[in-house]
Amino acid sequence: MRALIVSGGRIDPDFALSYCKNRKYDWVIGVDRGLKFLYEHGIRPTHVVGDFDSADPGLEAYYRKQEGIEIRRFNPVKDSTDTQIAIELALELGSARIEILGGTGSRLDHVLGNIQSMMLAKKRGADCVMVDPNNRIRLIEEDTVIRREEQYGRFVSLVPLTSVVEGVELTGFQYPLHNYTFSSTESAGLGVSNEILEEEARIHMESGVLILIESLD
Repeated sequence: MRALIVSGGRIDPDFALSYCKNRKYDWVIGVDRGLKFLYEHGIRPTHVVGDFDSADPGLEAYYRKQEGIEIRRFNPVKDSTDTQIAIELALELGSARIEILGGTGSRLDHVLGNIQSMMLAKKRGADCVMVDPNNRIRLIEEDTVIRREEQYGRFVSLVPLTSVVEGVELTGFQYPLHNYTFSSTESAGLGVSNEILEEEARIHMESGVLILIESLD
């Protein structure tokens, strides 16, 4: 089962529509300001969540009048971001894969919080990916292969999410690694801006979690 979360960060409409065009979702979760994109492009959400502090009040009223759309409104004074709440809902619904649009933008605090919230899906065994026109972001804790023909962008960066990531092996990259230990306090920058040289690039690790970012520029 697959869920699309449309959050309240920066959304490029052309990119988002192209990304969704040939993908099918069991659930579409509109999050606060992300409702504007859904409404303007005629995409019907199955669920609407958030504290609605940044959404047009008229949109909440509009969706409340629509049959078959579940709305969950939260107090703005809460311990979770709206995107985290949406991820938790997607997992509650049984999603095995969660894709997030509008999870990045100018609010770096929200971007970092969203990346950390993706760990909720990882702990439940679900795939979670956050995309924008220039980046695809996911978390990995197991062997991962990136095929050149399928890579999202030219650059591949690996940043430790956990304090330590041990036994990292990189093959097929411009900058390979052998049995390397990433430390979030000492060597976090070493994995930034690598490039794939072979048809397949492989990432292996013994323990820990890495943020995998594929970037176009």
